[in-house]
Amino acid sequence: MIAFEASGRRLVLCNVEGALYALDDRCPHAGATLSTGRLRGCVLECPFHGGKLDVRDGTPVAPPIRRPAAAYAVRTDPGGLAVALPVIAGA
Repeated sequence: MIAFEASGRRLVLCNVEGALYALDDRCPHAGATLSTGRLRGCVLECPFHGGKLDVRDGTPVAPPIRRPAAAYAVRTDPGGLAVALPVIAGA
């Protein structure tokens, strides 16, 4: 796992058996920095309250997290990695 910034967003990149996934680096429950949590398989545990998310799609898998985290597609390209971020109107 590694935290990085792209287009003004702080993200966490997770490597699960060679597959890459990106999420907002912020817990949807309490705002904790997810990149300081623990990744086991495809499940990321929040460092504050122990809630868990599936990094493949941001789905909560253990309370107290109830809302999904924003998840973004990742692909490799000749220059490195590309993360599919939404376009922000007016930006």
